[in-house]
Order: sequence, then C-alpha cells, then structure tokens
Amino acid sequence: MVFDFLADGSNAPRWRTGVRSISLRSGTAGQVGAEYAQQLDGPGGRSIPGDYRITRADRPGRFEFEVIAGPLRPRGVYSVLTSGASSVVTFALTAEPTGFMRLMTRTIRKTMAAEVAQLMTAKRILEETPTP
Repeated sequence: MVFDFLADGSNAPRWRTGVRSISLRSGTAGQVGAEYAQQLDGPGGRSIPGDYRITRADRPGRFEFEVIAGPLRPRGVYSVLTSGASSVVTFALTAEPTGFMRLMTRTIRKTMAAEVAQLMTAKRILEETPTP
C-alpha cells in the first residue's frame, strides 16, 4: 500500500504542497517508464515544470525517478521496508546544478529538504486511510 501510494504520482498533490498539477502522460502509474507531467510552485509565484519518469520500480521495496523537464533535474529514490503492518520509508534526492542554477545552490538545498520533510504528510495520510 505504501509503495503504491508513493509511486503513483497522481497522489502527489495530497502530500506535496508545491505540486500545482500532475497527470500521467504515458505508461502505467507507478511502473518503469511512466511519465508524469507536473507543474510546481516556482520562484516569485511562477509555475515551473517538473516532469519526471520512473526509472526503476521493484514493488514493494524501491522505486527511482528522474526529472526530465524544468530548471533542475534531480534523481530520487524511495525505499520501502515493510514488516507486518508497519513500513519504514527512506527518500533521497540528488541533483547537480549547472550554469545559472549553481548560483541557487542554497535555495535548491532548502527546497529539496522541504520535499523530503513532506514524507511526514504522506505518513499521516496513509495512517488515516483504512486498509481493505
């Protein structure tokens, strides 16, 4: 359940505050090759693209993605370790700013840390959702 929730990008607006819109552009939700068109809150209240593609999906334990549109192209990894009724999720984002984006390193780090911190919102939503 945790893996499916996180891997399906259509759930992102429920727990990631910076997502303005997201839709599955191609592929199957949560599977390798799935591409999501995503608009994010950007500087100055502008909307910026953050389209991404799932590059690995080893259900129920791990999935990886890469951002394919936008000013920064991070890669992310979610790992889900489930034992009984509980799960431990780890999330890592990596990015190598180039050009003008190098000047924004401090802001980028802050934004990426905020993305990781939003996992607590996902946790709350999952805990409040009844299991079938």
